[in-house]
Amino acid sequence: MKIEVLVADDHAIIRDGLKKILADTGDMVVAGEAANGNAALDKVRERDWGIVVLDMSMPGRSGLELIKMMKAERPRLPILVFSMHQEEQFAVRAIRAGASGYLSKEGDSDMLLPALRKVAAGGAFVSDKVAQLLATDISRSAEGAPHTLLSDREYGIFSRIVRGASLTEIADELCLSIKTVSTHKSHILSKMNLGSQVDLVRYAIEHNLLDPARE
Repeated sequence: MKIEVLVADDHAIIRDGLKKILADTGDMVVAGEAANGNAALDKVRERDWGIVVLDMSMPGRSGLELIKMMKAERPRLPILVFSMHQEEQFAVRAIRAGASGYLSKEGDSDMLLPALRKVAAGGAFVSDKVAQLLATDISRSAEGAPHTLLSDREYGIFSRIVRGASLTEIADELCLSIKTVSTHKSHILSKMNLGSQVDLVRYAIEHNLLDPARE
């Protein structure tokens, strides 16, 4: 019996590409698709899946929040994050949230099928780079680098701010009020001991937390 894969990605070209890749395998098939976070969560609630391939940035619910909600619905659900975001940005947090693996879309394409099979079989997949980040994160836990002090919600807003999204855009995407987003921004600046949005962008650049190209 083939492993049934749910692909949750707002880019049709990615969904189509994964369908073609898996069609050439004998053990996996794309059995469902979702173009936004809410649709992905609905499909997870409807039935069991062999594995979910999840983008970190989609309309509606996305990223870390979506991983946690999916795992709350299906604790044993294998989730492989497949994202344009660099590992430095979300890999550690995604795995902490419940993902079993993290793979960059800009990484080695030969890693995709082994990653899918390993995660679907109940294992964990991390690249050498992600393994290093996890080790570094553990060693830094006592020091608390400023951005690691942020909650997942705050980190999501921080990530959107440094990518150039306005508070209104962030509020719309996360279904929050502008006042709530503004409050989160104030908490972010306070926790990171920074004074302005420019400082946040500078920090993101210095710590390699900014994508070379937006997703």
